[in-house]
Amino acid sequence: MPKPYVAIVGRPNVGKSTFFNRLIGERRAVVSDIPGTTRDRIITETEWNDRSFVLVDTGGIEVLPSTVDAGRRPGPENPLLEDSAAFIPLIRAQAEQAIAEADIVLFLTDASTGLTGADQEVADLLRRTTKPVLLVANKADSERREQQAYEFYELGFDEVYTISALHGRGVADLLDTIVDLLPPETPEPEVPEDTVRIAILGRPNVGKSSLLNRLLGEERAIVSPVAGTTRDTLDTEMLWEGQRITLIDTAGIRRRGKIEVGVEKYSVLRAVKATERADIALLLIDAVEGITAQDTHIAGIIAEQGVSVVVVVNKWDAVTSDVRRDAADFEAKVREGLKFMPYIPVLFISALTGLRVDRVIPTALEVAGARYERLPAGVLNDTLQRALAEHAPPSIQGRKLKLYYASQVGVAPPTFALSVNDPALVHFSYQRFLENRIREVYAFPGTPIRVIFRAHKKEKGERRDKRRG
Repeated sequence: MPKPYVAIVGRPNVGKSTFFNRLIGERRAVVSDIPGTTRDRIITETEWNDRSFVLVDTGGIEVLPSTVDAGRRPGPENPLLEDSAAFIPLIRAQAEQAIAEADIVLFLTDASTGLTGADQEVADLLRRTTKPVLLVANKADSERREQQAYEFYELGFDEVYTISALHGRGVADLLDTIVDLLPPETPEPEVPEDTVRIAILGRPNVGKSSLLNRLLGEERAIVSPVAGTTRDTLDTEMLWEGQRITLIDTAGIRRRGKIEVGVEKYSVLRAVKATERADIALLLIDAVEGITAQDTHIAGIIAEQGVSVVVVVNKWDAVTSDVRRDAADFEAKVREGLKFMPYIPVLFISALTGLRVDRVIPTALEVAGARYERLPAGVLNDTLQRALAEHAPPSIQGRKLKLYYASQVGVAPPTFALSVNDPALVHFSYQRFLENRIREVYAFPGTPIRVIFRAHKKEKGERRDKRRG
């Protein structure tokens, strides 16, 4: 089931990151007294009273430098603020995106400093949303501070929730309220088992809408719109040469205002939501701009969730003839940027002209098939035993890794369990080596594989006996 989203917003330095860390139970967000520390959204899943939801931390919503509170103006005397001023519209756009995607918005203020003009600015922004907004006065760590927090009623919200994120005061009661306001748990609509769910992902303006339209314009596709499991998108069902496909469109992401190219981050939250439901991701890259850090970020989200991927380099018609002639060099740069995904297929297309678009769905379906491939146990064990014999892992404190047995325990993505004497003897680099040897038997194109190391029962028993002795 898709999980509800709760966004934390507010002006800088009201304690959003401290509150975020309190709710997730760990120091995940960087905490600092310097305004503008959190610039990108931080997204994680948490739980309260058996209800799971996704928590989104955002950067402080800042007003324009000319109206910043006295004493906090950018300038030579405040070089850090001078640097942060350039990010004001970017951080604000991030927060606006989080508000648009959220089911509940937590509006954090600072009870120790009282109501400010910047709080009024954030309140004006939040009045435009129809989402539930909870006004939270943070740093109310005494009775006097709680009394001071009453001035926030001037902002016009029904209730002011007083908390101290640092000490935990009032946080449990606030969480109870959040859980009560979460939308009811509804199961994901039933999808036929043979349906392949394909998400179209990428930065703004890489051609997601153009590709979607081009795919749906193919004569072989029968198209019908169906309601998606998210409340703000529309999935599309299509039949491609007898195969049911659901296209999960994330093309609604748009560049807002005059934001510099290369700094946009708006696709992250939508990418997380889309990959929750996808089997395959089409990761679009702009051929003119080349691979960027944001492309790598989205690819990381795809890999973390075990989703298969096809990298689609779009706008190939817009590059120079020299670049087109040296497609192998361009592909090498893409693979270097996504070196944690060595298994990716790369397609060069133009959604505008239709160049090689007819290869996108067939490649995605080939990758979808690889998600369900199984290796025979005998072949798997022979492969891994040869790998250990040819390239033994280094011993740790005189102990060497032993492999007793390996089996494939799952698909989508393919998952392999290796029974060994001690999982602690497996270095990450050696795990990657074994994964590569498995792929030599079957490449699993476009698909991540997972290798799990488990202590053999015999070894467990021997260690238990030693402890008892």
